[in-house]
Amino acid sequence: MSQDKIIFPDNFIWGTATASYQIEGAAHTDGRGPSIWDTFSHTPGKVLNGDTGDVACDHYNRLNEDLDLLKAIVPNYRFSVSWSRVLPEGRGQINEKGIAFYDRLIDGLLARGIAPWTTMFHWDLPQALQDKGGFSNRDILGWFDDYAELLVRRFGDRVNNWITFNEPSVYAWIGHSIGVHAPGLRDEKAYLPCAHHINMVIGRTYRALKSEKSTLNVGSSYTLMTIRGEKPDTDRKTVGTMDALWNGNHFDPLMKGYYPAVMAEQFEPYIKGNDMQVARNKMDFVGVQHYTPFEAKRDTSYPFNVIWGDKPAHTQKTDIGWSIEPDGFYECLTNFKKLYGNVPLLVTENGCAWFDEVAGDGACHDPKRIDYLHNYISAMHRAMKDGVNMIGYFVWSFLDNFEWAEGYSQRFGITHVDYKNNCKRTPKDSYYWYGDVVRANSLVAERDKKDAA
Repeated sequence: MSQDKIIFPDNFIWGTATASYQIEGAAHTDGRGPSIWDTFSHTPGKVLNGDTGDVACDHYNRLNEDLDLLKAIVPNYRFSVSWSRVLPEGRGQINEKGIAFYDRLIDGLLARGIAPWTTMFHWDLPQALQDKGGFSNRDILGWFDDYAELLVRRFGDRVNNWITFNEPSVYAWIGHSIGVHAPGLRDEKAYLPCAHHINMVIGRTYRALKSEKSTLNVGSSYTLMTIRGEKPDTDRKTVGTMDALWNGNHFDPLMKGYYPAVMAEQFEPYIKGNDMQVARNKMDFVGVQHYTPFEAKRDTSYPFNVIWGDKPAHTQKTDIGWSIEPDGFYECLTNFKKLYGNVPLLVTENGCAWFDEVAGDGACHDPKRIDYLHNYISAMHRAMKDGVNMIGYFVWSFLDNFEWAEGYSQRFGITHVDYKNNCKRTPKDSYYWYGDVVRANSLVAERDKKDAA
């Protein structure tokens, strides 16, 4: 390669990430209660091939092996707590065996020199709370307060980095408006209070954690997507509504204290008192998760009369059908700065799905993933050079895993998991490449090394 080497600051945060329901398995072990994803995945027709997270990657039983794999490549690891594992009914009786699992995980990370980044909620709400209305019920504010307090009380002596909520837009819109994810609702009147309550939960939890211990590093993770019209003549309201559902309905309350104009009137019935002051917040960092731009099209058969459209025919796509556009990643990051100011941004997820298999030589070769990661990390670095306050990057995902409604059909991991062979792990070429990048802190130099080999 002839291009200049890409050097990151010494304090840049490098890591990789997972989520509890996607990897842990042990769904009925040691007192864990059912979550909405247990219910959803066991409902015929909801998940591709009838897949469930009952076993997933069996991380619960292979913890030390996974921690050793992490130690070899990253100094930071983002994981989520299963609310159902520590509070089987969502509130009330604490499951000490569930707490003990996360104690082992956190202690194991620290013993290996890895900083834990703990996500409080990554979509797997206890079913007992969903039966009471879940996030569409305003009582979730108190339920989450108690849950967050438990996590910080039990783990806050060792965990300094906290992510309150993973991707509010996906949980609210895809789970409550179009029904593709758990809890599988297709109802504007479920979506609107759900989204609003999430925004308040994030604000309340930040204040509570900082009040408890001001030195904690607290943020939340959001989808950050460029929205385009499916066709050049797509009307502005359709694009604006889709942009609000993916981005603005959560970023605007957080940064500005109000909802986007295109949907503000619809949220009004759910706003009480000082709700918007609670939602508005200056967090220690904003987690952003980006994979692809999305195309919007008008469709009156869906709530809010909008759904995603087809990708342009010429677009290069990953196996899940998402377009590969690193320039779009750069565009998202720089536009965020223009809209909301130069707040610290942490990429808490970025990655790609390719169907990788272990080859005859016993290795798992995934050159397309290496190329993807190289190009997206380069785009992020370009945004940094142009003044965006990027503080870190977590690749998604450490392991191939249960990919929600797609089941096990998609592989995002830098470590291959053989679901038919006792979940055997095989680090992919991208695992070694990413570890080299992290150690060298020089992206192009390590890609050159791999290309030369």
